Amino acid sequence: MLVQRRNPPDAGLWGFPGGHVESGETALDAAARELWEETGVRARPRRYLDNIDVILRDETGLLRYHFLLAGVLCDYLEGAPVAADDALAAAWQPVEDVLARKLPLSEHVDDLLRLALDAAGTR
Repeated sequence: MLVQRRNPPDAGLWGFPGGHVESGETALDAAARELWEETGVRARPRRYLDNIDVILRDETGLLRYHFLLAGVLCDYLEGAPVAADDALAAAWQPVEDVLARKLPLSEHVDDLLRLALDAAGTR
């Protein structure tokens, strides 16, 4: 499941649902909550996959954004994807299309998908 981002820095690109961790919330719980808020899909977080730094600078080298993304493997529970919150679109995308980068993707989406497939034993 991927969402198309509405807001910078990845506006228009497809990536995994996610967002801010709220005070007192674990990253695993945040992953499940953000998935629900952005797509209406419920899932149970299973385990961390990887951490990804996203560091973007402007043309002068000034730091604009620094996000630490925690990739989390989740088990689907229920729901059909519907774009909400800060997503333009939400959809189940064919694994082959994501791995072949047939969509405009945020950085490392295909890498994280490979890790998820390996962790789930489906590759």
